[in-house]
Amino acid sequence: MVDDSAFVRRAVSRMLEGAPDLEVVGTARDGLDALEKVQALEPDVVTLDLIMPNLDGIGVLRALQQQGRRVSVVVCSIASEGGEKAMAALDAGAVALVQKPTALALDTIYEIEAQIVAQVRGAAQADLGRLRGPPGAAAPAAPGVEVPAGAAGLLAVGASTGGPQALRYLLPQLPPDFPLPVAVVVHMPVGFTGLFAEHLDSVCALTVVEAVDGTPVTPGTILVAPAGVHLKFRKGGSGVVAALDPEPARRLHRPSVDVLFEAAAETFGAGVVGVVLTGMGDDGTAGAKRLKEAGGRLLAEAEASCVVYGMPRSVVEAGHADRVVPLEEMPRAIMEELEARTAAL
Repeated sequence: MVDDSAFVRRAVSRMLEGAPDLEVVGTARDGLDALEKVQALEPDVVTLDLIMPNLDGIGVLRALQQQGRRVSVVVCSIASEGGEKAMAALDAGAVALVQKPTALALDTIYEIEAQIVAQVRGAAQADLGRLRGPPGAAAPAAPGVEVPAGAAGLLAVGASTGGPQALRYLLPQLPPDFPLPVAVVVHMPVGFTGLFAEHLDSVCALTVVEAVDGTPVTPGTILVAPAGVHLKFRKGGSGVVAALDPEPARRLHRPSVDVLFEAAAETFGAGVVGVVLTGMGDDGTAGAKRLKEAGGRLLAEAEASCVVYGMPRSVVEAGHADRVVPLEEMPRAIMEELEARTAAL
């Protein structure tokens, strides 16, 4: 557990030690101390602050890569202090982000605790060799894939541990003439989803924005659900718009992939193509069932490419996946689903 704040080291250590399946084997006060402790203690997971004296978190991640050490890193940061560094940390191999506790956040300490414990558990299961960098191929063309007038649809994508990298690989490969709007839920803490949307927007052919209540849901745009609320939809006079809703509040994840899929099924029916990418747990399984009942199609990432084969496994074992596809084949599989849908219409 690496942080230059003694308060945070104590707080996070207590949170993690409260979980019966987790053991804190050591703490470090800065990046140089962290590298020495990692070498001596050989932990499975490191929680890492980004802004520290002597050597910052990005420096730690780069040093671990240079040393060839296979240790999962969960960044523990405050978005207002290290948001841009957090995006760089994901590019440098961090598997997850969690909200850093502060003395001013004691009223939400239990919510933070659940996030930290869940992300550390997920990181412990991560296959670091499957973390994806930017795509190596250009976005596929979309000739002949046109949605007829009045035929509404949506591409709905959910991801968790390893998801930021998977999305960074997948979404830039959607072509500029992609005929459906796209909605994305990725499990990240409050303050980071807007930065992640900006990060994606800089590399995607489509426009990527963090959704706000009332954002039009139109082709050419990827909506990233903001942390802390669920992404739903409502119909208005000018079409479908995003509807942000804190309910249901009693969920481990907010936003939830289940809620996104359920809302998509209710609004777009058989026009939905759902995609479940890497992640721990079963978020997306109940929503996939509702999506299938409405006539939609569901693609699940194959185990061979998942950083954590949890969410896709749950969907597959429940019998809700129409196709199981490795991440490198997912862009083409999505286009094939749209081609088949166009032919049917």
